Amino acid sequence: MNSIEGGLQPGGLPPGHGAWLSVEFAGRLVYALGMGITQEQAQEIEAQRSRSETTRRVVSPGLEALLYEPIEVLDHGFVRVIDYLGDDSAIVQAARVSYGTGTRSVRGDAALIAYLMRHRHTTPFEMCEIKYHVKLPVFVARQWIRHRTASINEVSARYSILDREFHIPAPDNLARQSTQNRQGRSDVLEGDEAVKVLEILKDDASRAYGHYEEMLDGEGPGLARELARINLPLGIYTQWYWKTNLHNLLHFLVLRADPHAQYEIRVYAEAMLETVKAWVPLAYEAFVECRLDGAELTAKQLAAVRRMVKGETVTQETSGLSRRMWEELQAVLESRP
Repeated sequence: MNSIEGGLQPGGLPPGHGAWLSVEFAGRLVYALGMGITQEQAQEIEAQRSRSETTRRVVSPGLEALLYEPIEVLDHGFVRVIDYLGDDSAIVQAARVSYGTGTRSVRGDAALIAYLMRHRHTTPFEMCEIKYHVKLPVFVARQWIRHRTASINEVSARYSILDREFHIPAPDNLARQSTQNRQGRSDVLEGDEAVKVLEILKDDASRAYGHYEEMLDGEGPGLARELARINLPLGIYTQWYWKTNLHNLLHFLVLRADPHAQYEIRVYAEAMLETVKAWVPLAYEAFVECRLDGAELTAKQLAAVRRMVKGETVTQETSGLSRRMWEELQAVLESRP
């Protein structure tokens, strides 16, 4: 049987954590509090990570080391793995419809997983599942929710009072609207302009939350929570549990970890990529090779590349491609940053 970490339900504390904290936990607590995690929540996380159980299930040692641990994202956000099912061997086993360990070597498993990834045989990847606890700004959540292939349970602002936590961009992320991309950025704001924008963002967030508290005040209006939340800005933080299978997770990541994705959601995808690397390293390598750092070409783009390979000088005018398709092809042929 395998020995795994975790398994204690939230609410309890590990032995010896009644009146004192270990030096290690104290350091982790300070780090967690910096992410907006309360001391009680940090103790729950430590309790989960301090408990060991045995199981007959296959476990991923790399992901076990990260289980329950919050990974800091943005100014108050985090991603943490709550639970998972399967590992690389589960993908191989499903592909071969076999029992036990599937193929007999890591090299054989890696080759099979790479083949499955390369040829888009996705069902075996669906045999692995993972559940995340994510804390994120509402405007990021609204982009994220467009991926409709997961089970989600979000904190209810009808039931709970939201915390006074807002995402305020770092100065080097304050940029002008791109004139060439309607959903992109261009030059970073500097000097007085940047200072003014930051002041507006902070003042508006603080004012909106102050009014939120005022409307909720039982000695004042005592407005229902479901109504008081209406004026809260998109920068306020929310939390949810997000469960999906590996195939749909990789589809999410290939879009949201792309350099063209909005920075504020891309950093979440990058943190989740690290959990995938720890969880299913063979599938991660195949994903990076075939999808994340790979590329797809249209028939016309491929025809242009074939002409280039034969030594022909091909321009946008002679390629038969539109300007946008030509620029996309050039971007693919250039080295990835």
